[in-house]
Amino acid sequence: MPLTLDTYRPLGRSGLRVSPLALGAATFGTEWGWGAGRDESRALFDTYVERGGNFIDTANTYTDGSSERLLGEFTRHDRERLVLATKYTTLRRPGDPNSRGAHRKSLVGSVESSLRQLGTDHLDLLYLHVWDFTTPVEEILRGLDDLVRSGKVLYVGISNAPAWQVSRMQAIADLRGWSPLIALEIEYNLVERGGERDLIPMAREMGLGVVPYSPLAGGVLTGKYTRADLTGGGSANDGSNRKEFNHALGTVTERNLAIAETVRDVATEIGHSPAQVALAWTLRNPAVTSPIIGARTTAQLVDNLGALDVELTETQLSRLNAASAIELGLPHDMLAGDHIRQATAGDLKLAPR
Repeated sequence: MPLTLDTYRPLGRSGLRVSPLALGAATFGTEWGWGAGRDESRALFDTYVERGGNFIDTANTYTDGSSERLLGEFTRHDRERLVLATKYTTLRRPGDPNSRGAHRKSLVGSVESSLRQLGTDHLDLLYLHVWDFTTPVEEILRGLDDLVRSGKVLYVGISNAPAWQVSRMQAIADLRGWSPLIALEIEYNLVERGGERDLIPMAREMGLGVVPYSPLAGGVLTGKYTRADLTGGGSANDGSNRKEFNHALGTVTERNLAIAETVRDVATEIGHSPAQVALAWTLRNPAVTSPIIGARTTAQLVDNLGALDVELTETQLSRLNAASAIELGLPHDMLAGDHIRQATAGDLKLAPR
C-alpha cells in the first residue's frame, strides 16, 4: 500500500511520531558552494509541510549556521506540530578546542546556540553527530539526560558512531535510568550497505529507529552520472559543486555506476524515476523509520516524495539487492554458513523466531 507523508511512524522505542520521509535542511543556504538560497529553501519547506511532513533534519554547523537560522524563520508560526532534529559535536569556532566534540561544554554551548538560531525553547531530537573517541560515554549520556530533564531537549539520538559504542551506551542508559537513544542516523543506500553488518541489526535490537542520510548516494543513484564522469569529465554538474564533492568522496566508481544502471532499469520498467526507486528500496527495510531527502530544488523534492507511491516486486528487489550486495564479513558470513548450521542444529527442524 502506498505511503503518504502523514502516515506517521514511531521513532525507535518511543512514542514520537514522524513522517516516513524526513526533510534534510543541509541544503538550506549556499555557504558551502551548493544548496538553495532563502526563497528556494522556503519553497522546499512549504512543499514538504503542506503535504503533511513533520520531520526536519539539520545540524548546528550546516551551511555555517544558515540552515538552523532559516528553519527558525520558517517554523516560527507552526513550531509545535513539527519535529526538529539537530546535532552537535562538529567544530563551531576554529581555534577553540572546546567548541567541538561530545563533551559537556561542547554539548551545552552547541544546544544553546541551536536554540537561539532556531528561535525555539526546545529541541525535539538532538543527535551526537560524530564520534570523537575521547569523551567518556558516561559524560555524554549524563549530559544528554540533564538536558532532557531540563526540557531543552526532548529526545536524543546518535550518528556516525561504532555499533559497539552505541549498544554500550544504550545498555548504560537503561541500567541507570537515563534518557535512552531513540534514533540512529547513518549513511545507508544501495551503494553504501555497510550498516547491514552491525549498525542496523544493533539498532533493531536496542530500540533505535534508523534514519538514513544520503539515501541517493549523493545523487549517484539518480542516474545523472555516466562512465565519462569516472575521470572527472561528463556532464553531471547541475550548477553546483556537488559533482566535485562526490569525486572527492570517491562515490563515482564502476561498481556504483553499475548499481545505478540496475536502478535505472527497474525505474524504466515501472514508470518511476531512479531516485524514487532508490528511496523505495531503502524504505523497504523494516529497521528504517525515515530516510532524509536533501533536495536542492522543489522539482527534486517533489520527485523524491514520489518514492512513497513506488511498489517494488520481490523480483525487482532481488535484482537491486544482487547488484549492490556486500560481504558481511566475520562473524556474520561464518554464522550464516552451512557448516555452522549443521554443527549447531544438525537435522533438527526449528521454527523461526
